[in-house]
Amino acid sequence: MTSADPQRGWSARTAWAGRLNAPLRSFLRTETGGARVVLVAAVVGLLWANVHESSYESLWSTSLSVQLSDWPVSHDLRYWINSGLMTFFFLVAGLELRREFDIGELRERRRLALPLLAGLGGMLLPVAIYLAINAGQTSAGGWGAVMATDTALALGALAVFGPRFSNRLRSFLLTVSVIDDLVAIAVLAIAYPEHPSPTALLAAAAIFGVVLLVRASGVRFGPVYGLLGVAAWVAVSESGVDPVVVGLVMGLLSFAYAPGRSELQRASDQFRLFREQPTPQLARSARAGLASALSPNERLQTLYHPWASYVVVPLFALANVGIVIDGDLLARAVTSPVTLGVVAAYLVGKPAGIAATSWLVQRLTRNRLRPPVGWLAVAGVGTVSGVGFTVALLIATHALSGEALEEAKLGILVATIGASVITWLVFRSAARLSPARHARALLGVAEGIVDLMLPVDPERDHVRGPREAPVTVVEYGDFECPYCGQAEPVVRELLADFANVRYVWRHLPLTDVHPHAQLAAEAAEAASEQGRFWEMHDLLLVHQDALNPEDVLGYAEQIGLDLDRFREHMVKFKGVDRVAEDVDSADLSGVTGTPTFFINGLRHHGAYDIAALSAAVKSAFASAKLRPEYHRRDPGR
Repeated sequence: MTSADPQRGWSARTAWAGRLNAPLRSFLRTETGGARVVLVAAVVGLLWANVHESSYESLWSTSLSVQLSDWPVSHDLRYWINSGLMTFFFLVAGLELRREFDIGELRERRRLALPLLAGLGGMLLPVAIYLAINAGQTSAGGWGAVMATDTALALGALAVFGPRFSNRLRSFLLTVSVIDDLVAIAVLAIAYPEHPSPTALLAAAAIFGVVLLVRASGVRFGPVYGLLGVAAWVAVSESGVDPVVVGLVMGLLSFAYAPGRSELQRASDQFRLFREQPTPQLARSARAGLASALSPNERLQTLYHPWASYVVVPLFALANVGIVIDGDLLARAVTSPVTLGVVAAYLVGKPAGIAATSWLVQRLTRNRLRPPVGWLAVAGVGTVSGVGFTVALLIATHALSGEALEEAKLGILVATIGASVITWLVFRSAARLSPARHARALLGVAEGIVDLMLPVDPERDHVRGPREAPVTVVEYGDFECPYCGQAEPVVRELLADFANVRYVWRHLPLTDVHPHAQLAAEAAEAASEQGRFWEMHDLLLVHQDALNPEDVLGYAEQIGLDLDRFREHMVKFKGVDRVAEDVDSADLSGVTGTPTFFINGLRHHGAYDIAALSAAVKSAFASAKLRPEYHRRDPGR
């Protein structure tokens, strides 16, 4: 259960106490990877439509019907993709926003205000620009198509063109873009219904009421929510409102939370029972216990996120982006208020709206509310938010038709490319600044969330490196944990590379899976009493398979400790309280697995190889407006 698995790389942790498995970094990797697939699908759709338009339209116009008793549900293939499969895309968007709200950057509610207002400003100004250009024309009804940002493509563009080590910047963009999606879907539901049916809407509201009652009763059986979600989707579809709103609402109703120690303990006990007696019944019990330790939000994201990013959105692009780009369309687009309105709204309105609103909020609140990043980064978030693609196309297909729809699609494509180029120019200009000005321009002066509840105290904690270093790496570890053993040489290399980084070890012995962990932690404290903590620390991690009392006594002799004092310390359990203090501090900071790292008080998610930890350390130096000091220079790194 705790053996090291090289296939899992440098992100594994002891199984019973897994970390938060849906961090922002993992979300971004999925989104940016999916963005490449979306781009390929869009190019294929364009080529297909221009090479053989009749076959393209014939396929997506194919009718598909589902018979529910005497009630047929019949739509063409494009509708099933746009309003059926895209429901999963918005389910993922709702899940991610809820995760951010429960345990992410937005768990501090005051941090929600500025991104919320910036997102609204980044929608209102583009709409005003579009309406001004289309004033008095029937195409003015397409104003909803210039509101939203394509989260996947925007994050992909930011990953390519933006700075390498700024999760705060990506989090700000994610918050703004998901708020865009929320409002855009509300607009889609309210402003563009088709043949609205009050009866069907009342039925949908009643189904959502049942969902709330089921959730309040503590039911966690997924198929129940699946059936209710399908029923709500059918009801909303029949009401004339686009049913993708169902996915968003269901996502927002799914709580997110980190696994608790009691749930993990219960799951560990169930697994141990299965290990002792591997029967089908105990196997089911162990699987249920492991699943129950994770939040519904996390399990649903793991299930649907890859499908949404790599299948649903690319299919949507393939089915909707295909327009015949010929001389006639290009000639119309040059003077078309629809095309010009879309391009101006996204390339001018989006960045201006986000930046101006952020500046205004900061001024009006006298700096109480300010962007979590620097102003040049705010500008970059504004320009990359001009990538509207997916939701823009979705709303355009509801708001416009005929030539106006073709002109809108062309404008959306031009805006997507233009926004990417402008974003590259913005961050390219930042790279020419001096290091101090570059850090300030990208990171600003806002303080990040502190995840480490008990600050480092050099008089109490075990510290390696300069006691007053500007960057501190804290590890909660277990001497018997194989993954802590994997991390130890990485930490040594990190300290060898950076001269002004200090490292702190805090104990988190996982006694239910590592029977010798508590003894080893107390032995380290006994060595600390004689000023030899780090010597004992190193030996314990090197000899993780030999931590019996006689082994530990041998290590004490090997590093030259007074053995009588060492034995007395161990026999009288003098180190128990000190270890318990570390365990309590781990509980306060939500640490349930080992190794868990904090860098300048911020939890480090993801891999802990040298590249990942070095990147996080460099980001911490940038946030502190300082440059790291290197012990040695490696041109290849």
